[in-house]
Amino acid sequence: MSELDVCPLTDLPPGSVRIVEARPLLSIGVYNCDGKLFAIEDRCTHDEGPLCEGEFDCGERVVICPRHGARFDIETGRALTLPAYIAVATFPVRVRDDGVVVVDV
Repeated sequence: MSELDVCPLTDLPPGSVRIVEARPLLSIGVYNCDGKLFAIEDRCTHDEGPLCEGEFDCGERVVICPRHGARFDIETGRALTLPAYIAVATFPVRVRDDGVVVVDV
């Protein structure tokens, strides 16, 4: 099991996202939605564009692709609207020693 240190928890307050590079060709968006942490692949499956740079709604747990408006579920990675129809990868997130860690990367 590989792990990725993201940042101190204090640097990811509720309602924020942090985009980190996990390895070449894989960036991950880590979201803090009212204290619950989620991590998804930063890649829209419609056209391979950056997904996590788009607007997001923590209440609905949805991120909106900035290029064409496809909506994805932050928790499951499921594509919710066209033009995307394929899900993105999600990753477990943990807090360890006051730091945010993405696991199984």
